[in-house]
Amino acid sequence: MHPVLKSLRIRQWTKNVVIFAGLAYGGGAFDPDKIMASVAAFAAFCLGSSAVYVINDLLDRERDRLHPVKRLRPIASGAIQPTQAIVLAALLAAAALGIAATLGSMLWALLGYFLLQAFYTPLLKNIVLLDVFCIATGFSLRVLAGVWAVDAILSPWLVACTVQLALFLALCKRRAEVANLEETGGASAQRPILAAYAGPGTDMMVGIMGAVLLVTYTLYTLLPAEVLASATPGLESRAGEPGMVFTLPFVYYGVLRYLHLVYGHGKGERPERIATMDLPMILAGLGFISVATFVIYFQ
Repeated sequence: MHPVLKSLRIRQWTKNVVIFAGLAYGGGAFDPDKIMASVAAFAAFCLGSSAVYVINDLLDRERDRLHPVKRLRPIASGAIQPTQAIVLAALLAAAALGIAATLGSMLWALLGYFLLQAFYTPLLKNIVLLDVFCIATGFSLRVLAGVWAVDAILSPWLVACTVQLALFLALCKRRAEVANLEETGGASAQRPILAAYAGPGTDMMVGIMGAVLLVTYTLYTLLPAEVLASATPGLESRAGEPGMVFTLPFVYYGVLRYLHLVYGHGKGERPERIATMDLPMILAGLGFISVATFVIYFQ
C-alpha cells in the first residue's frame, strides 16, 4: 500500500460505522436524502479521523520506532516526512470540515471531535482512565454526528450503549497492549501509561463494562416501546418491540467472542482487525443487522 494511503489507517474507518445508527434506529434507512446525509457524515468523519491519525503518528514517531509493529508506520519509518504529514493532515481536515458544513448541526460533532483530540493527543492520553473515557467520548460524538446529520431524535439509550461499548473496547485494547508489550519487554519505553493498566484491576474493569453493556442493551430490547419513548418525547423507537429480543444472542456472542480473542489469543490491540477479519464476529454482526433491520422496517 502507498505510504499516504497507509497513513490514513483506512481499516480504522470501521469505527465510524456507528454514524449509521442514527439512520437505522431513526427509521430513515429507505429515505434517499437521509441516506446521502449519513454517507456524507461518514465520509467527513473518515477524513477527519485520518487527519488525527496522521498528527498522532507525527507526534508519536519516536516512541513508535521502539514498537515492533508501529515502527513500520509511514511516518515512523521515514516513508513520509514531517512536513508532508502536516500538509496531508491539513488537507484531510479541511475536506472533512467542508463536507460537515453542508450537514447542519453535524459540523459541531466534528468540531467537538477535533477539540477532544487537541487535548487527548498531547495530554489526556497520558492520564490513566481519562484516556479511555476520551475514546468513549469520540464514539459518542460519532453517534451524535449520525443523528444530527439526518435530524433524528437522540435516544439516551443509544448514547448509553455506545459509551459502554466504547469503554469496553478501550479497556480491552489497554489490556491487550499491556500483555503484548510485556512479551517484548518495552512497555515503559513505548507507552509509560500502560504500566498503570497492568495487573488484575484492568481485568475487573473489563468485566464490569462488559456486564453493564449487556444489561443495558438487554433492557433496551425488553422494555416496552412506550416506556422507551416516554423518556424522549417524540422518539418513535422500535427497540422495545418483541422481535428485538432476538438480537440478544448475537450481541452476547459478540461480547463473549471478543473476550475470548483478548484473553485467549492476545488480540484486542487493534479492534478494527477483529471487526473486519474475524469470521465469527463478522457473522454475528451480520446476524444482528439482519434481525434489527427486519424488526425496525418490516415487522
